[in-house]
Amino acid sequence: MIRRDMPAVLGIENRSFEFSWTEEDFIRCLRQRNCIGMVAEIDDQVVGFMIYELHKNRLHILNFAVHPDARRKGVANSMVNKLLGKLSQERRNRIMLEVRETNLEAQLFFKKIGFRAISVLRDFYEDTVEDAYLMQYRYAPTAEELAQPHNRISRMAG
Repeated sequence: MIRRDMPAVLGIENRSFEFSWTEEDFIRCLRQRNCIGMVAEIDDQVVGFMIYELHKNRLHILNFAVHPDARRKGVANSMVNKLLGKLSQERRNRIMLEVRETNLEAQLFFKKIGFRAISVLRDFYEDTVEDAYLMQYRYAPTAEELAQPHNRISRMAG
């Protein structure tokens, strides 16, 4: 995500959410060292975006939306798969996100990919009294990864 993507991102944000982020919210978040912005494009048009944080052992999705005209065309799957590719047994092994209790479409989408609701966050949002579901995807190591010997010292150094 770069500066010139912002008008398209804000347009998608405003069409997707009742309580949308402002441009200042995006800029404040993206200025943080561990915050990453990703966009999806079709024919050089931004059709989706994701904002996520890098933490020591997890990724945390903060904001994620696809333009209504581009939904159900694999855009969201492509973006999430890109994030899943960043997971490993040794380092970041899970992805977390909060989903509004009324956002059934997002809950079902993430559940289909393999996310599970692990807790309810009561009165989570500042703009409403709505609860959120904390959802998590855990990396499942391959048989090859499990068969490899592990060196405890190199794991501590990495």
